[in-house]
Amino acid sequence: MQIAGRSLKYWIGRATLDMLGWDVEGAAPTTPRYVIIAAPHTTNWDLPVTLGVAWVLGIDACWAGKHTLFEGHFGWFFRALGGVAIDRRAKLDQVQQLVQMFQERESMVLVIAPEGTRGSTSYWKSGFYWVARGAQVPIALGYLDYARKRGGVGDAFVPGDNLEADVERIRAFYSTVQGKYPDRFTNIRFRPEGERGERERAKEYERASGAPDESAPPKRRWGLLPVWGKK
Repeated sequence: MQIAGRSLKYWIGRATLDMLGWDVEGAAPTTPRYVIIAAPHTTNWDLPVTLGVAWVLGIDACWAGKHTLFEGHFGWFFRALGGVAIDRRAKLDQVQQLVQMFQERESMVLVIAPEGTRGSTSYWKSGFYWVARGAQVPIALGYLDYARKRGGVGDAFVPGDNLEADVERIRAFYSTVQGKYPDRFTNIRFRPEGERGERERAKEYERASGAPDESAPPKRRWGLLPVWGKK
């Protein structure tokens, strides 16, 4: 549905941001497939503002949730909001399922809040990174800057072979972005004891020539799926 040459989502997003006193900066990435970080995440207000920014920029993003969320009477509602189901009973783990989705689609924008909670935590969840690495798609740095009430998408890059350099790049970008509650914006780093295993999983994806490796070791939880507002 088009209104004055714009989609209905655009006008809903524009109205939401105007009502909350927010504005949008920049433009969406032109590539049809990428992972977009949603940060900082320190309040429930991040969800409507994030949706508003995405819809104004024309980003038709999807987000991942456990399969039970899409069952029952309200499943259609979550799918209409862009939800895609992750089946935790499946042989493939969460990262592998999302990598497979990217490989099967010509266009896919996956939004993930790496903090995973609006409260302060010691580490970011690293699933977003390994999805992008496994699918060989860029990571776009989406942001909500409450100090200026501006939101948008900044840098975008394809993750390389140097995990530390990529994390430092992300850290440097968000160093000037302020959440609604700055003290809750966590340290941008991955859990140290998991990094060696994560590097090995990255090698498995590369050896699989872009396909998920179904012969990988038993599933581990990658700390991937955020739920807005959950502590």
